[in-house]
Amino acid sequence: MSYKRWLFITIFLFGVGLVLGLTTSAGIAGLLSEDIAALEELADSLALLPKSYILVVIFLKNVSVLLISFALSPVFCLVPVMALTINGWLLGLVSTTVIQEESLGYLLAALLPHGIFELPALIMGEAVALSFGTAVILAMFKKERRSLLPAHLRHNLRYLVIALALFLPAAIIETYVTPLFLS
Repeated sequence: MSYKRWLFITIFLFGVGLVLGLTTSAGIAGLLSEDIAALEELADSLALLPKSYILVVIFLKNVSVLLISFALSPVFCLVPVMALTINGWLLGLVSTTVIQEESLGYLLAALLPHGIFELPALIMGEAVALSFGTAVILAMFKKERRSLLPAHLRHNLRYLVIALALFLPAAIIETYVTPLFLS
């Protein structure tokens, strides 16, 4: 039940998505700039809401995405793989657009404060999902592996709880600290 290999796999998948996002054609990045403008308008609208509401929404969104990924991981591990590569791709694509329109410093100010917690939570949580999904898949095909499944689930749940807990400081920082860096 070593997680080292699962961590390497998740980092690799996220990295593949990130590279794809960074190297996506300028045409797609140009289309994304319209979406970024719409997101900026949404952010201005959200600024009128209480910060505590925004904090809860961010936290619950991150937690629910990870829990869904974990729950659906036994389906050939497709959801964790897609979550990692798509998140990496979006981060790379948005990063190139933000750097072109703003600056590298602006991008770092927007991502680093909460990313210090959110990225490890994503990587750890998806590593747990891949580990659990693989264990379930193997248990379906090998009867001798079925007896190991409850212990494997308990072990995975410990790491999942840690990953979920890391989303709380990430949401707090994203809600209260990141806007200070960007203003």
